[in-house]
Amino acid sequence: MKCFLKNSLIIALVMAFVHSQAQEKDLVKFVDPLIGTAKMGHTYPGATAPFGMVQLSPDTDTIPFAVDGKYNPDVYKYCAGYQYDDPTIVGFSHTHFSGTGHSDLGDFLLMPTTGKLQLNPGTASNPDAGYRSRFSHKNENAEAGYYQVKLEDYNINAEFTASERVGMHQYTFNADDENHLIFDLTYGIYNYDGKNVWTFVRVENDTLVTGFRQTNGWARTRTVYFAMSFNKPIKNYGHQKNGKQTYNGFWRKFDQTKNFPEMAGEKIRAWFDFDIQKGEKLKVKFALSPVSTEGAIKNMKAEVPHWDFEKLKQETQQNWNKELHKITVEAGNEKEMTNFYTAMYHSFLGPTIYDDVDEKYRGLDQNIHQAEGFDNYTSFSLWDTYRAQHPLLNLIQTERNNDMIKSMLAHYDQSVHSMLPVWSHYANENWCMIGYHSVPVIADAIINETSKFDEERALEACVQTARTRYYDGIGSYIDLGYVAEDKSGASVSKTLEYAYDDYCIAQIAKKLGEDEIYAEFKKRSENWRNVYDRSIGFMRPKLSDGSFLKDFDPLNTSQRGFIEGNSWNYSLYVPHEPKEMIQLMGGEKQFSQHLDSLFTMELPDKYFEHTEDISRDGIIANYVHGNEPSHHILYYYNYMDQAWKAQEKIRLILNKMYNPSPAGLGGNDDFGQMSAWYIFNSIGFYPMAPASGQFMLGSPKVYKADVKLPNGKQLHIEAKNQNEKNVYVKSVTLNGKAITNGVITFKELMEGGELVFKMSRKPNK
Repeated sequence: MKCFLKNSLIIALVMAFVHSQAQEKDLVKFVDPLIGTAKMGHTYPGATAPFGMVQLSPDTDTIPFAVDGKYNPDVYKYCAGYQYDDPTIVGFSHTHFSGTGHSDLGDFLLMPTTGKLQLNPGTASNPDAGYRSRFSHKNENAEAGYYQVKLEDYNINAEFTASERVGMHQYTFNADDENHLIFDLTYGIYNYDGKNVWTFVRVENDTLVTGFRQTNGWARTRTVYFAMSFNKPIKNYGHQKNGKQTYNGFWRKFDQTKNFPEMAGEKIRAWFDFDIQKGEKLKVKFALSPVSTEGAIKNMKAEVPHWDFEKLKQETQQNWNKELHKITVEAGNEKEMTNFYTAMYHSFLGPTIYDDVDEKYRGLDQNIHQAEGFDNYTSFSLWDTYRAQHPLLNLIQTERNNDMIKSMLAHYDQSVHSMLPVWSHYANENWCMIGYHSVPVIADAIINETSKFDEERALEACVQTARTRYYDGIGSYIDLGYVAEDKSGASVSKTLEYAYDDYCIAQIAKKLGEDEIYAEFKKRSENWRNVYDRSIGFMRPKLSDGSFLKDFDPLNTSQRGFIEGNSWNYSLYVPHEPKEMIQLMGGEKQFSQHLDSLFTMELPDKYFEHTEDISRDGIIANYVHGNEPSHHILYYYNYMDQAWKAQEKIRLILNKMYNPSPAGLGGNDDFGQMSAWYIFNSIGFYPMAPASGQFMLGSPKVYKADVKLPNGKQLHIEAKNQNEKNVYVKSVTLNGKAITNGVITFKELMEGGELVFKMSRKPNK
């Protein structure tokens, strides 16, 4: 009997192991970083670890931010540095944003060349005039954590991989000619004269170079340190300074142009030569630090102490596989699998780690701080990501999301304004977009009981931020109950978003028993009513005298009162009080017809031709999916017993706005928000109002999904009778119990179990 039990146990263990091995699929193979690299500069292909500080990627042109002192619209396409249709590569820089509508970064560009030394990048129309090279997508390969391309003009095979803080280059020289490595510290994304404040390069020895770059861009006081190491000794090196420098001190004693170990200036292009035979590889390790060159060296020694390119690539791809396995799905075909895991990949590109391996980082006050027990993060595109990306992270990346919130609270402590981040990166607040959307991220963690930070202190930070009268119309919002358009622009958008943020503060206060704060912000959360014009049925800009703005067109996306949206879409931004909004707008019958028309009417080009962030490829009728304020809208149908209408539209959007191609996203990915929307809706639910503790049920696109929860439990999702035509949900059960109200709570999801959708070709009315 004992022997039988022992053998049974062995068999069970073997079967469990086989099962676990079967579950650990190579999901990296479904990731295509080239998706969304065209049109509006959505994303970058390249080598990065999950949430990595280093985003090592090709840059395909040197488009200036301004021409003849005026903004150059073409620069918008290069937000991520890479355009799929470009025929040349300028080089490979180490920092990028993923699909943001504005940009910065592009630090420390390296470019290997052969033949005559050229220190000018040349132009796309005349690449031979500079160091850039032609390339072909036939000789290009992009994977999670790896990028490869052949530089045709030099017959060089360029490969890249990265850890969190270190990028690794591998260049195979196939021409028997002089070789050079160009190091361009002048290059940057969204570049202009004066953006480079100062650069410094120090040749420590024949294989190690250190330095820093300080820029004045979107982040106006940004300093990044580096350490660059080579696997071969430097033979010769030098640099060229561009632009005039009035004062040179007594450095004029030296010939600084060649083999002089210190380089400093606003615009520097350096070069390094090596003894490399045909077929040999030059390897470069490039570490970043927000603190110091010493910190960069520590990062390099800790993360990549070796020269084994394949080992680092495999380790990084294993890390990607680990992250991608947070949700494993079965879908109808490889196209759907590629869409899903590319969306997962995009959602895990940022926010990015912003500290050294010893947890030191540069703070908002420009001093060096020590993160106590957490990793510091930067690049918070909160106007976008509070809607779905942070709720996704709170669900499946809880520890990271907590570290991000702790980073926000550290930002608050260091802020001279005593405010939480609005849109922050690299120890700077750039104040981009509107609202105070750190608040819903914090509230979502507190309400859903995943927080591992001081909740009372967090509430204090939220309240203080929301009471900062001199910030972006908050004074008139407090005094009048709305932002007055003659006091602060984009007034309707601000009023609506402030009202939602205030709802989140009220939810925190209620949970923590702070009754006075709850009453104050519950009242403020109803301010959305104050910009609704009953006579026309739309939200409308209001002046400080109480009158509505004249000459108003609810279809126009570039008129006063709104930012990155029109009144048709923004009037539906009341995610925290949907039933109240429906009643105010005429009741269910009238509102249903109104909502139907959003998805059937025409939005002529003239209404968005002057709005950069809105383009035809992101629009269905008048529904603007390519921009975030509309992402929750279709779930209003769930509040009118018409969930079937939401279900068919979810499938329409998933099919039309997301495709595995270079132009495959219907708008900027916005640091993962567009992708997070796809992930949630593919598995069947969506956080219409983060911090409510609820998800709205939709129409899953995958056949099955297993969600690994941070508490060790697992949620198994299955869509029975699933296919492209069966878009309607006949019934939903959670652990055998029917769900009839179209809602599932965060708490229910965290208990795990089985969520089963029965799909049908006919709507369940």
